[in-house]
Amino acid sequence: MTSMTVTRRRATIAQMAALAGAAALGAPLSARAQSDFPNRALRVIVPQPPGGGFDFVARQLAERLSRRLGQSVVVENRPGSGTLVGTDAAARATPDGYTLLMGSVSNIALNMGLYQKLSYDSLRDFESVGLAVSYGYTLVARRDLPFGSLRELIAYARTNPDKLTYASAGNGSGQHVLAAALWHLAGVKVVHVPYKGAQAVYPDLIGGRVDVFIDLSSTARTQITAGAVKPLATSGADRSALHPDVPTFIESGVSLDLESWFGYFAPAKTPSDVQERLRRELAAVIADSELREAFTKAGGKPLSLDAGAERALVRRDVERWTKLVRDIGIKAD
Repeated sequence: MTSMTVTRRRATIAQMAALAGAAALGAPLSARAQSDFPNRALRVIVPQPPGGGFDFVARQLAERLSRRLGQSVVVENRPGSGTLVGTDAAARATPDGYTLLMGSVSNIALNMGLYQKLSYDSLRDFESVGLAVSYGYTLVARRDLPFGSLRELIAYARTNPDKLTYASAGNGSGQHVLAAALWHLAGVKVVHVPYKGAQAVYPDLIGGRVDVFIDLSSTARTQITAGAVKPLATSGADRSALHPDVPTFIESGVSLDLESWFGYFAPAKTPSDVQERLRRELAAVIADSELREAFTKAGGKPLSLDAGAERALVRRDVERWTKLVRDIGIKAD
């Protein structure tokens, strides 16, 4: 081999190395970061204060996801304007997989109908990466209300419009929207009495100053077991395991069902391989028997859905509740 040939070969190798280095340096930072995701702590934005259903599910998932990823998963409570402030913050976050949203029917589905100028679009701006659990609702009544079922209550309300009252945790809350939809579909008029939170309702309900209230079944169970209130109906498509003797809305003659699912969502533009990593790890977390038992004890129904089923469920509830809320004319504060 001549010295000229060796020189040319060395030049070619050097040029190839230089091109490879330039390509690596010119690659998008997000693409290079994906290969070792995650290499720092993640945060989960919870659009409600500590202590509620959003917070409980978020922390149960975060603790276990942290162990699987080998990185901290920090829960950040961002309440305000119902669930609007925290959800908007998640929608505006850098879509790199390091910021997730605790999503539920409330902020993903109901807000789409409650606000005419919403800063985000649930179906466009978010992608579910792990729905973990769902909770049904129970319609409870003051103990001395002279009706033992939702059918009896509706029959009375049809001939006595605006004579009964229903409480909610506030205008635009899940309890408000579900109750308003129930009365709308039943064709009756019941007077709305909004409170500042669900816990504020019970003293007046127990004291007989308001007639009925729709609350999460897990919370209502405590008051029912104590004999402070009585159950009339539940909101799921099937009877609740917490109250197997109580008929559903559908069994009571109203074509309405709702179970509020909870899970993690990522900004929709998060790289697909990062989404898949999160989805895979969360699937393992959600399948954990200890976690499923914790959800069941808290009155929830553990979920086990693949990506396609999750998307279908979210889309169904967003489209159904956006239309229903707008048809009824419910507005948030």
